[in-house]
Amino acid sequence: MNIAIITLTEEGLKTARKIGTGFNPPPLVYVFKKIGDDNNSLVENKRYPHIILFSEPLHQLVNRVFRQYDGIVFIMAMGIVVRMIAKNIQDKYTDPAVVVVDDVGRFVISVLSGHEGGANLLTHHIAAILHTDAVITTGTEAKKDVIIGIGCKKGVDAEAVKHSISHALHMANLTLERVRLLATIEIKSEEPGLLQAAEELDIPLRIVSCQEIGACAKDHSKSYFVKEKIGVWGVCEPAALLSGRKTELLLKKQKFPGVTVAIARENFMW
Repeated sequence: MNIAIITLTEEGLKTARKIGTGFNPPPLVYVFKKIGDDNNSLVENKRYPHIILFSEPLHQLVNRVFRQYDGIVFIMAMGIVVRMIAKNIQDKYTDPAVVVVDDVGRFVISVLSGHEGGANLLTHHIAAILHTDAVITTGTEAKKDVIIGIGCKKGVDAEAVKHSISHALHMANLTLERVRLLATIEIKSEEPGLLQAAEELDIPLRIVSCQEIGACAKDHSKSYFVKEKIGVWGVCEPAALLSGRKTELLLKKQKFPGVTVAIARENFMW
């Protein structure tokens, strides 16, 4: 997906550069010129050269680039974005994916072209990079209530991950269509086989930090081996439980070759 990032503040520029590390090639970042001039070290860093300074009014920039990209990420207030894109919106089949992130990267919100334009997947991808929450409001997403937590060995291949997921879903009498998210710990966030499996299954991968898992108060299986290796008591069960709201385990940790899987359901009424 050919995307651009637009930001107006110094904090937004830092967040934009962090988001950029999760894309290859990295996206272009449009930065308000005054902010760029005041932060030469951020702009001129050779590790991230894809920054364009703009001085024109924001609405003129948006009008100019709106149709140039498959997706546009705005790092600014939602109200500003709505006003800026309003006159450019046509329909969900031709509009770019539009995602809004607050300046410090706490929330990532799918705004426009959620399914057809890929904004929902883009939102989940950015949320995984920032280790934060994706905000998705489309109706079809609300009907999906299953989260699959995954732990894996280094170098695991995508087929092993997909086979394990399929087997676990069969054990729980669930279908892939009900799965909203895959979830894992941050130290596995760049595991090629896991990323490939998520992409091929077309299911977003949520990354949970070691700190979140270490502080998980919900009951889950504990492994001394996992604790010794990575410093937390478990991966797949807490990752699944922490990646949704009002979750309960439907399937406790299952061991497969090179992969562990647990399944949680959201919105369980205690």
